[in-house]
Amino acid sequence: MDNLFWLRQKPDKPLYADMLWSRPENKRHAGKLLLVGGNVHGFAAAGEAYSEAIKAGIGTARVLLPDSLQKTVGRVFEAGEYAASTPSGSFSQKALAEFIDMASWSDGVLLAGDLARNSETAILIEHFTEKYRGQLTFTKDAADYILSAPGPLMVRENTLLVLSFAQLQKLAVGARYTRAFTTDMDLLRLIDALHEFTTRYNLAIITRFHTTILVAFDGRISTTPVPEQPLVWRLKTASHAAVWWLQHPAKTFEALTTSLIAN
Repeated sequence: MDNLFWLRQKPDKPLYADMLWSRPENKRHAGKLLLVGGNVHGFAAAGEAYSEAIKAGIGTARVLLPDSLQKTVGRVFEAGEYAASTPSGSFSQKALAEFIDMASWSDGVLLAGDLARNSETAILIEHFTEKYRGQLTFTKDAADYILSAPGPLMVRENTLLVLSFAQLQKLAVGARYTRAFTTDMDLLRLIDALHEFTTRYNLAIITRFHTTILVAFDGRISTTPVPEQPLVWRLKTASHAAVWWLQHPAKTFEALTTSLIAN
């Protein structure tokens, strides 16, 4: 395998150390991130994403929640704003206008999860994905909404997917990719498959394979070993990646790779 597209990053030695010193020093110039998530039963994903975005150095973060949460969350979570919900408490199709309006304010959007499974929410996510042209990051169950029918993702730019390995498999099936991502493949085969996949499709992907986190974009792959196998990793990774990406929009691969060890 040609290793020119594969770069190895050590946990204590960033591949792009210069990026650590080129971040905005003034909070007003550190970017605006919209975080979306939650349903009537909880907003843990959106709340955690907000906390991690602050840690990652975002300038301003706003959180969009379904209005079914307003009575219970409004007094304890001041960063929350609200959009129309279904009778079951998930985002409604009527929330599209709020999605677009708040996304227009931001430099990037992170769909953080806890959206629950709802047909109206699925339609909303599909329409938002088609209409919004800015940086859009999917993770957790927000990604599940678009993996089985990822057509809109295949043709849009500025898309990042932070996926479990099982979700990566669903993406390949949904995209009708000719090579399968299988549980018995080794790291080298996975790197080669991601190289081919992201050469063909204009997506950025972050996934974890055992004790390695991989970033794939435009055919380039970086691998970063992680000392442990944390059960919960996608939301923190997605939040930090979204912040670094919007702060370095012209250096997608470098920003995503650096975000893994910068904080």
